[in-house]
Amino acid sequence: MEIQLWREILNPYDLAVKELTVKFEHLIQEHRQQGLYSPIEQVHGRVKTISSILDKAQKKNIPINEIEEKLEDIAGIRIICQFVEDIQKVVEIIRSRTDMKVIEEKDYVNNMKNSGYRSYHMIIEYNVETMNGPKCIHAEIQIRTLAMNFWATIEHSLQYKYKKNIPDHIREKLSSAADAIIVLDQEMSQVRSEIMDAQNAFQIQANLVADILNTIQNLYQLANKREIAKIQDEFYRIYKAEDLDQLRRFQKQLDVIAEGYRAQSC
Repeated sequence: MEIQLWREILNPYDLAVKELTVKFEHLIQEHRQQGLYSPIEQVHGRVKTISSILDKAQKKNIPINEIEEKLEDIAGIRIICQFVEDIQKVVEIIRSRTDMKVIEEKDYVNNMKNSGYRSYHMIIEYNVETMNGPKCIHAEIQIRTLAMNFWATIEHSLQYKYKKNIPDHIREKLSSAADAIIVLDQEMSQVRSEIMDAQNAFQIQANLVADILNTIQNLYQLANKREIAKIQDEFYRIYKAEDLDQLRRFQKQLDVIAEGYRAQSC
């Protein structure tokens, strides 16, 4: 197949990966802007390389002209969560979306592979608009914890190095590491509420500070410079105190001042 034809085939998948990545990243932003814990920590996307597509097609005896029909992971999205409990929440979010349709699911979190691999896989149908019109493609979404992703990344590198024939002594180490990953995720789940509370408090403070600084910046153009200096000093004093309630009260007082100048933060 000519290189140009490969480009034409893969362009819609590249578009899908970019769109899906942006959509899931926006979900993270929405949660954090509202001071909520986001079950999604990170999002990564990729389109399989031509060599990877050819390798998999050869392994599965798939003719070149049937690649798009029979390979469901040409476009791939990886969603990383902090906790095992977050995985199911992300699954439910994806199931409920109207801009993608789930056609297959594989739970390797509760049904770990013999290698020790754990992740939740979803195959979706997703529509993209190209210069030649709409195109429905398949994409694979993998959902896993940070710990699971660390293990899977190392295992994938070793598979590549040893051409799928990892030595037994390394397999044993990987198996032990997989068991340790399960324990780590379980330990983190036991302190999940404390971690979430701490992260939520940090995000709420970050949002408050951003709003306050935007409002002060707007006031610079309208208010008396001496008044601005006083407001700024008061903000620094409260910020150093690390008291969220004081910061909220200061924001409300600042909004009243800004309202008089029509300088509220947008």
